[in-house]
Amino acid sequence: MPTKSTTYNPWRLCIAPMLDWTDRHCRHFHRLLTRHARLYTEMVHTGALLHGDTARFLQHGEIEHPLALQLGGSDPHDLAACARLAQQWGYDEINLNCGCPSERVQRGSFGACLMAEPELVAQCIAAMREACDIDVTIKHRIGLDRQEDYAPLRDFVGRVAEAGCQVFIVHARNAWLKGLSPKENREVPPLRYEVVHRLKADFPHLCIVINGGLRQEEEIRTQLQHVDGVMVGRAAYHEPWRLTRWDEAFFGAPAFTQGRDEIEQAMVAYMEKTQAAEGVPTFAMARHMLGLRNGQSGARAWRQVWSDHRLKTLTPAQVHQQAIAHLPRG
Repeated sequence: MPTKSTTYNPWRLCIAPMLDWTDRHCRHFHRLLTRHARLYTEMVHTGALLHGDTARFLQHGEIEHPLALQLGGSDPHDLAACARLAQQWGYDEINLNCGCPSERVQRGSFGACLMAEPELVAQCIAAMREACDIDVTIKHRIGLDRQEDYAPLRDFVGRVAEAGCQVFIVHARNAWLKGLSPKENREVPPLRYEVVHRLKADFPHLCIVINGGLRQEEEIRTQLQHVDGVMVGRAAYHEPWRLTRWDEAFFGAPAFTQGRDEIEQAMVAYMEKTQAAEGVPTFAMARHMLGLRNGQSGARAWRQVWSDHRLKTLTPAQVHQQAIAHLPRG
């Protein structure tokens, strides 16, 4: 289990919430690789949580802590109800999504479009803080559409901070609400890290975490000279072995000593247990570790076995035996 650090900011290094990716199986895999990085759920809409299968959305393993639940919504009453649920289910943090630019999210009046309504966001934050005792944080962009003026961002952060929010996770790109897909919104609007650095300078008492396009350890170290924390998204998912260096490099922990074989075996044990208890299909869990052997001989054939839906009747342990047969012995 991860241990709490009295030396480092709890948000020093985080893995981003990613829809359809950072489910509980993904988070279990990531926690095998880093004990200290903060993990986030996929975004969960308040309506789904309050009126759907609550247990399915909130279920998580004890190994996943420190763990944050990311919520999508704009109704203070509903968000407060979800905050109470999050605390009851043992989450360490609730994060409000004010950065997703998808049209579906906009139709629901939440996500990035909330940056145009700082007063409403402040009400949402205040309601959640009143409803629970765990950290309430926010994730947002640096602006909307082609806006480059700093003042609206400064005022947004200032008003939300007045409502009691102390942790701001800032994606260093604008969100274009029209004309770009969510994928294009992660690539087309230019990265402007200096804007996030300016926020930290203007709000030194707040915890400012930067997000967007960061991959390498040296890039992370550079950003930590300007802000309190770094959030990494797709690079962590597609190249998971880099996570094994994070605890030593950024939290002063002992060096990671396990090999890829041991991590795969640990994940197989988890999959076997989960499948036996809940009937979860093998690929639904295995898909998150397909980047584990990137760069190794035989990795392509290994991935093909774990991705082969023709093997869906086999247990994870049986698929594992077929997969490792494609790796060099020793």
